[in-house]
This record gives sequence, structure tokens and C-alpha cells, in this order.
Amino acid sequence: MNDSLYSIRDLELLSGIKAHTIRIWEKRYNLLNPERTQTNIRNYCDNDLRKLLNIAMLVKHGYKISKVSTFPEEEIRELIVSIQENTKGSSNFVDTLLLHMVNFNDNEFNALINQIISTFGFEEAFVDVIFPFFQKIGIYWQVGSIFPAQEHYVSNLIRQKIIAEIDRNYSNQTRKETILFYLRQNEQHELSLLFYSLMALLRGYKIIYLGQSVPMDDLKKIGATLDTDFVFTAFINSIEKENLQSHLNLLSEYFTGKRVFITGQQLEIHEPDLPRNFKVVANHKDFSKYLGKA
Repeated sequence: MNDSLYSIRDLELLSGIKAHTIRIWEKRYNLLNPERTQTNIRNYCDNDLRKLLNIAMLVKHGYKISKVSTFPEEEIRELIVSIQENTKGSSNFVDTLLLHMVNFNDNEFNALINQIISTFGFEEAFVDVIFPFFQKIGIYWQVGSIFPAQEHYVSNLIRQKIIAEIDRNYSNQTRKETILFYLRQNEQHELSLLFYSLMALLRGYKIIYLGQSVPMDDLKKIGATLDTDFVFTAFINSIEKENLQSHLNLLSEYFTGKRVFITGQQLEIHEPDLPRNFKVVANHKDFSKYLGKA
């Protein structure tokens, strides 16, 4: 594993501790010992980041930096576990999930996910904790502190949780209406699609789940042969505006008269022209409202 380098601004962004405060902690408590360039610019390593994240969590929960800075690593880890067990706030859960991921605490991460689902219920756990957690992962990607293996591990674990929940509730398809869920070719971010399909299932809709990277020709054949009431897709991966508009136009042609739900940040970026039968889903409450009206 390569040891990444971070600037003090990176540490500020990731930990929530101001750069000025980090400098004071270094000078007064010898908390971190960064390498310096010839021009005296600080460079921090992965161990520095992990240590600061741990210390920041303890300070946020009332521990004095003057005392925490003297604690051995094992004591710090035990205190963080104790905080996790005694706090229920969603922001605390997000911070602890990040710590477990950065520290490669696989068992602790899985146990905490189960605890979060038990505490909030499945839907609220995803809305209040897990999706904010992935938003923070996006920040970590920006500064290069997340390794692909880490992100893939947590994504696949959470994906398994949703699939297991879908399997447990599959007999709940009591309504006549069918919703087709798919992602376009080269679109790999599947978690939100899985979650929305679970939402539909829990409200009694029949679901047809095609998953990732579905070719346009297949959608054309499905539109011509399969009787679906609704279609749902997401645009998260980067896509050119012209390609997005073309995809939406073809989708409208293949599913004439069907309500098509679309979501994803690429819609906000490009603001495409939407056919009349298309509806942008801003969030889970939005979709829940539409499902109730359908």
C-alpha cells in the first residue's frame, strides 16, 4: 500500500479541524510530525491522517487535546469504540464508519452497519447515514486518500445488505404496476438504483431489475415486448450533454406513454430538455411521494 501525501488543507477538509488548530497541536503537543519540503510546506502521510481523525473524534466528544495527545494508540481505539456504542446521532455514525474504513476495521464496519440499520430502520439508515457517508467518501477521493479496494469493499458490503433486504421482501409485490430499473452502458454506480428499487418493492410494486450497463438495443427490445408501467434510471457517471440528451430522447421513444423517473447529478450539471412523461427524482422523499400517487 502506497503512503499518500496530504497537505494541511487536505487534513482540514477531511477532519473538520482548522489548519491553524492543527499547527498549534503540532507545536504544543507534538501531535503530528509531517515531512517538510525545501520551501517548508508540510506533507502528511496516511498514518498522520488516521491519527488526526481519531483525535478529532475524541475532541469532538469532550476530551481535552492536552490529555488525548498523550494517550497510546490502543487506548484511543478503545475510547472510539466506547463512543460508537453510546451515541446514536447520524453524524457520529458517519464519522465512525469513515474511521473504520480508513483503519481497515472490516468486522467493526460490518457490525456498525448492522447497528445503524437496527437503530434507524432500513430506509432511514440509508437516507440519514449511509448516503451521507458516501458523500464524505467523495471528498476523500478528491484528495486521494481512498484506495479503490477500500471503496469497493464498503460499496459491495452495503450492496449485499440491500439485495438481502430485497430478497426478504420479494413477496411484497402486491400491486399490478411494474417498474423497470436499469443503468445505461458504462454507468456503474448501482447503490442508489438498488435502494430506489427496494423502496418501490416495500410499497408493493412489482420490480424488474436489470442492473448496470444495459445496452440501448436491449432497452428498445424490452420497450417493444415487455409491458411495464414505469421506468427508473440514474445518471451519475460523467456523460456529455449531447449523449445524455440522446439517451433520454431514445428512452422516450422506446417507452412511449410510460412515466420515466430519472435521477443523478448529471441532470443538475447538464439540465437536459425533458420529454413530458419524464420526472426528475430529487431524493427519496420525492420518489416516495410519486409512488404514493401512482
